[in-house]
Amino acid sequence: MADFSTSRFLTVAEVAEMMRVSKMTVYRLVHSGEMPAVRFGRSYRVPEAAVEEYLRNAVVDGRSETA
Repeated sequence: MADFSTSRFLTVAEVAEMMRVSKMTVYRLVHSGEMPAVRFGRSYRVPEAAVEEYLRNAVVDGRSETA
């Protein structure tokens, strides 16, 4: 079982502000499984480390994929 005692959880609004996208975009990422989240009642919380990992993996290097 994972130890979340030192984890910081962010709201969907906080993640959206951090990534400079809409809340709906964050909800889509969560529902598609691209960004892990924990559901508390009717709201979601995203581990800060998950946001950092998502952004690290989403970096585009500028090379064309057709080249």
